[in-house]
Amino acid sequence: MAITRRHLLHGGAFAAIAPTLGIAAGFPAVDQAHAQSGSSEPAWRHGLSLFGDVKYPADFKRFDYVNPDAPKGGVARQILIGTFDNFNVTVAGVKGSIASAVGLIYESLMTPSLDEVSTEYGALAEAVSHPEDFSSATYRLRAEAKWHDGKPVTADDVIFSLDAFKKYHPQYSAYYRHVVKAEKNGDREIKFTFDAPGNRELPQIVGQLTVLPKHWWEGSDSEGRKRDISGTTLEKPLGSGAYRIKEFVAGRSVSLERVKDYWGRDFSANIGRNNFDELRYEYFRDSTVAIEAFKGDQVDWRTENSAKSWATAYNFPAVAEKRVLLEEFPNRSSGIMQAFALNIRRDKFKDPRVRRALNFAFDFEEMNKQIFFDQYKRISSYFDGTELASSGLPLGRELEILEAVRAEVPAEVFTTAYANPVGGSPEAVRENLREGLRLLKEAGYEVRERKLVDSKTGTQFALELLVEDPSFERVMLFLKPSLERLGIAVSVRTIDPTQYENRLRGWDFDVVVASWPESLSPGNEQREFWGSQSADMAGSRNIIGIKNPAIDKLIERVIFTKDRDDLVAATRALDRVLLWNHYVVPQWNYPKVRTARWDRFGRPAELPKYGLSGFPAIWWFDADKAARIGKRS
Repeated sequence: MAITRRHLLHGGAFAAIAPTLGIAAGFPAVDQAHAQSGSSEPAWRHGLSLFGDVKYPADFKRFDYVNPDAPKGGVARQILIGTFDNFNVTVAGVKGSIASAVGLIYESLMTPSLDEVSTEYGALAEAVSHPEDFSSATYRLRAEAKWHDGKPVTADDVIFSLDAFKKYHPQYSAYYRHVVKAEKNGDREIKFTFDAPGNRELPQIVGQLTVLPKHWWEGSDSEGRKRDISGTTLEKPLGSGAYRIKEFVAGRSVSLERVKDYWGRDFSANIGRNNFDELRYEYFRDSTVAIEAFKGDQVDWRTENSAKSWATAYNFPAVAEKRVLLEEFPNRSSGIMQAFALNIRRDKFKDPRVRRALNFAFDFEEMNKQIFFDQYKRISSYFDGTELASSGLPLGRELEILEAVRAEVPAEVFTTAYANPVGGSPEAVRENLREGLRLLKEAGYEVRERKLVDSKTGTQFALELLVEDPSFERVMLFLKPSLERLGIAVSVRTIDPTQYENRLRGWDFDVVVASWPESLSPGNEQREFWGSQSADMAGSRNIIGIKNPAIDKLIERVIFTKDRDDLVAATRALDRVLLWNHYVVPQWNYPKVRTARWDRFGRPAELPKYGLSGFPAIWWFDADKAARIGKRS
C-alpha cells in the first residue's frame, strides 16, 4: 500500500481506509465523443493525475504490476499492535480505537495506481469531470456498484458520507472545508462545489471520500436500536468492497472474508487483486510478544519497525531453513518526519531557544551505535527522503517565496543551512551540552545546585517523556541522562494505547514520539499537520500546537501551486521555516520496509514502484509453497 494523503491524517491505526491521494492537475483520459461534439461542458475522464497524462487508457484491462492469473484462496494472517473497540470509521481517531481492518470493507470514488505518482482511476465512480478553474467536480457512479446487501450505491450515499465526516470528525471537517456543497445531478451523479477556484487538488480530494451506506446507518440493529453514526460501535458494518467482516474478538482479532459475488471483481483496476479468501489481523499489545507469535507460526507476515529486533530477533531455525524469508522493500512513495514532538501549547516550550537546546542534548550518533546497530540516518527535513526536502540556502523560486514572509520567520532561514547537532564522541557531547545550556540561559534559565531553574521563579524545568509502545521506552531512557545533565528533571512514563490516545486528544503531554508521513505531492493535509486552525482541534495531527501566520501562508502557497517545479519550491520553503522554528527534535529514518514472512505466498515478478511490498493486495496464497514448509500452528 502506498503512503497517501488520507493515510497522513490518521497514521497506522486508520491506514487501511485511506486510498492514495494526489493532486488533480489534469484528466487526460477524455470522453472523445463528448470532446468531438464541441460541447462547452467539462469532459468526462476516467483518471486523475498530477503529472499530466495517466499511464493507462480508458479501456485498460489491468494494471501492469498484477498477475491476472493469480489464484484465489487461502488465508493471510497479519499483526497489528494495540487494541480496538470501534468499527465506525466516521469517528476514527476521535472516539474509541478503530479496527484498521474495517477500512477494507469500503470503497471510495477512485482507486490508486501503484506504479504512478498521484494517479487514480475510477472505483465506485466510472468517470469524473471538472471545469478548467477547478471550482467544482462532478462524479458519475457505476450502475453496477452495490452494497453487500445487494442495494445500489447511490448519490445519496456519497452526500451522506461527506456530511457525516464533516460533522463528526474534526480532521475531516477541516480537510473538506473547501467543499461548500454536494448535490445530486440525477441518481448517479454528484456535483461537489468548492468555495473558490484554483485549488487544483480538490477534485481529487473528494474522490478519496470513503463512501458509507446511508440506509444502513439510518436503520436499526438486530435488537431494534437505532444506529448512531456519531458514536463507536462493534456491530459489523455494511460495506461495498472486496471484503466483509467475518468474525472478531473485541480488542484481539478481526477476520475479513472475500465477498464471492463482489460487484467490482471483474473491473480492470481489480484484476489480480484481492486474492486471499481471508485476511486475519491479530492484535498484540507488545511487539516482543508479537515477534514470538510470528516465530511460533501463529501469524504469517510481520513488518518490523525495530532495528534491534531486525538485527537480533530473526535468527531462529525457520529462517536458516528458508521457511521464513526476510526481505526489505524500498519506500519510494513517501517521506517522513519522525521526532520527539514538543507540546508548544505549554509555556515552557514557547521559546524556540528552549526547543533548540533540547536538540543539543540528543546524541543521535551514540544512540544509533548502541541500540540501533547503525542502521539509521538522522532526519534533517520534514520531507526526508524525497526531492521536496530543503538543503543548503534558499535560491531561485524558493527564495522568492520566502521573501514574502521574510519579516515573519527566523533570520537563519536566509543565512544558515539547517543542520542537526552531531554527537558520537565525549568532546562533541560536551560541546553540544554547553551550547544547549547557553541557549537555556538566554531563554531565562540558570543552573542552581545542579538544577535548571527559571531565573525569576526558581522552579525547576521538568519534562515527562510519554510513550505507549514499551519497545520505545529504551529510546526515552537513553535521552533521559543527557537532559538531566542540563539540570532538567525528567520522568519517563509508558501507558496503554487507550490512555495514550486520550492524553493526546486532550493535549495532556510534554514530549511524545510522533511521525508525519508525507506523500510525493503534499497539499491540503499540511493544514492538518501544521496549520493554526488545527492546533486546538481535538484529535488533529497538529500535535505540536503550531499557530504561526508565516507557516499558514506557506501552506496555502503549497496548496495553490501551478506546476511541479512550483510545488517543490513551495514545499522546500515550508520545510525550511518549520525546521528553523525548532518545533521538534528530529529522530531517524530508514529508507526501506523490513518484513518477515512464512514462505506460503506468491507475488508478481515485478512489484509496483510506489507500492512498498504490495502485501496483501496483489499477493496470493501459494498452496505448493505452503505444503513444502508444513502446516500452520
